[in-house]
Amino acid sequence: MSFTPHEIFHRSNAPVTVDEDKCIADKGCTVCVDVCPMDLLAIDMSKGKAYMQFDECWYCMPCEQDCPTGAVKVDIPYLLR
Repeated sequence: MSFTPHEIFHRSNAPVTVDEDKCIADKGCTVCVDVCPMDLLAIDMSKGKAYMQFDECWYCMPCEQDCPTGAVKVDIPYLLR
C-alpha cells in the first residue's frame, strides 16, 4: 500500500471522535446520535459505528457524557475550557 504525502500528514481536527473499538452502535446503540442537539452525529451503517457527520460542534458534551461505553470523546479547544 502506498500513500501520497497529503495522506501521510493529514490529521483530522474533528472535535468529536468515536473509538470504534468501544462503540456499540452495531448492537443498536444510538445514544450519542439521539442526545446531540445539533444532529451532528450519525451511524455509519456499513461499519455499524457512530461518527461525526458535520463539524458544527457546540461542545455541549451530552454525547460524551451519555455514551454507555465511553467511546465518544469531545476535544474542547484550549481557549474554550
